[in-house]
Amino acid sequence: MVGKRHASEEISAKLAQANELAAKGKTQREISKALGVSIMTYHRWKKMIKSSPPAVDHERRMIESVPRAASADASSDETIKRLEFENAQLRRLVTDMLLEKLKYEEELRARQGTRMRRPDNG
Repeated sequence: MVGKRHASEEISAKLAQANELAAKGKTQREISKALGVSIMTYHRWKKMIKSSPPAVDHERRMIESVPRAASADASSDETIKRLEFENAQLRRLVTDMLLEKLKYEEELRARQGTRMRRPDNG
């Protein structure tokens, strides 16, 4: 099934209409149906609009982003430390669960071993 390509102006107009519908409390399914596109196309358009800044502001954004680099590094360092801590916690949790599993498996083998043995008639 071949889809229809939409012009940039048409996408902008439909996204403006989508914003109006969202403000009225419509669901994403209703919005995409009103626009005549799939939900995935609607999401792709929204993502495309958010990720592409206007070309006029490009130089200003580059200048403004220089002082933010230090704060971005600090926040990324904090994020890395937080993720490393969470990773360590998860590793401990998995280790504990594996040890518990081994304990249960040993208990199960011991129980099955006593069932399997037959008394000697001897």
